[in-house]
Amino acid sequence: QVQLVESGGGLVQAGGSLRLSCTVSRRTSRTYAMGWFRQAPGKEREFVAAISWSGGSTRYADSVKGRFTVSKDNAKNTVYLQMNSLKPEDTAVYYCAAGNVLGTYRRGYDYWGQGTQVTVSS
Repeated sequence: QVQLVESGGGLVQAGGSLRLSCTVSRRTSRTYAMGWFRQAPGKEREFVAAISWSGGSTRYADSVKGRFTVSKDNAKNTVYLQMNSLKPEDTAVYYCAAGNVLGTYRRGYDYWGQGTQVTVSS
């Protein structure tokens, strides 16, 4: 069983920064790729960023490239999403997820956190 807990969301002005964290609790030696997704009101959940278990490979949605950075600390079982130059359209609930393969599709991820709200004011 894998449990994911996000933290770090909040309210920030446009142009500001936030860092989200996702702590992974697991009772298995299996390794997982980790992804970040977001869902705005009235919209479908969309891919934001992902990182392989080793941290050697990353993926980003075009809308966040150059502004967001995904990283991880395996010693702490924690994945991070550093978000800079935030825009009002980044407002959403952000979810972290764990899956077997590094990918950009929701169906590739088996475990999900409860989400953390990010609100960017203009």
